Amino acid sequence: MDFLGFHLSNNLFVAPMAGVTDRPFRQLCKQLGAGFAVSEMVTSNSLLYGSAKTLRRANHTGEVSPISVQIAGADPKMMAEAAKYNVDHGAQIIDINMGCPAKKVCNVMAGSALMQQEPLVAKILEAVVAAVPNTPVTLKFRTGWNSENKNAPTIARIAEASGIRAVAIHGRTRADQYMGEAEYDTIALVKSLVRIPVIANGDITTPQKAKFVLDTTGADGVMIGRAAQGRPWIFREIAHYLNTGQILPPPRVAEIHTVLRHHLADLYEFYGEETGVKIARKHISWYTKGIASAAHFRHAMNQIQNPVAQLVATDEFFYAQAAANDRLLFDEAQAA
Repeated sequence: MDFLGFHLSNNLFVAPMAGVTDRPFRQLCKQLGAGFAVSEMVTSNSLLYGSAKTLRRANHTGEVSPISVQIAGADPKMMAEAAKYNVDHGAQIIDINMGCPAKKVCNVMAGSALMQQEPLVAKILEAVVAAVPNTPVTLKFRTGWNSENKNAPTIARIAEASGIRAVAIHGRTRADQYMGEAEYDTIALVKSLVRIPVIANGDITTPQKAKFVLDTTGADGVMIGRAAQGRPWIFREIAHYLNTGQILPPPRVAEIHTVLRHHLADLYEFYGEETGVKIARKHISWYTKGIASAAHFRHAMNQIQNPVAQLVATDEFFYAQAAANDRLLFDEAQAA
């Protein structure tokens, strides 16, 4: 797929997720079939540029290009400065967050709260595009603020007129959070109204669902978020299905063990051992979701404080699984 001047291996995108899509996770998803990944949200508050958390979120060392950094905020000038700062530090694409439904983000009128203020949206988009004239700028947003105010088509037209090069749409309103089912008719409508690429996001949990969403919306690509948590191989499964119409068999115990072990090593290296162990807990929980007898293991994992013990416990669990069965049969509903 040719996208904003870059050649991607496919049209499968990793959704930006705060606390999840750090560099280790992005690299892993790309290795396992994703064509594109967007960073965690980086604040536009210049006072935080020097914080360890912000520096980690903007760390792309060794990552396969293109490097896309997502910024969030509600002030046009600060957003423009944040865009320029990140481009100066290696970002090849700037993505603007207008989809996050979290209260702490919306309470400062950032994220999806911006969809309530269309004139401000135009000012922010125009300011960011002007600040980085040689860098593509993209936008991620929702179908609207709530069911009575679904203005995604208007936001998309504002984006195109402002110089935004591509949009990604989560098929829910801000009020929906992550409840209910994603609505694809609004995404299809947006696709029919603009000439820039449109990426569909929301409830894409299987290869079959990915094809359904692409066919239903006419979108140029699909963006997968929560379904990739603990299942980064979902990207190769979708790519294979879209290319061949065939479903890949589920990964074997040994492969899942290997993928998780490499992921844990990257987390320890990236965050340091103490923080890495804490971050790793949620990933271990996701990798083992849907596996019989994993509940006790996950509870015990939360008590472990050092990486050596965490790796030993992980090894013991997967060796026991491998001895019992050569395959881990995931329940799709649980693993999604």
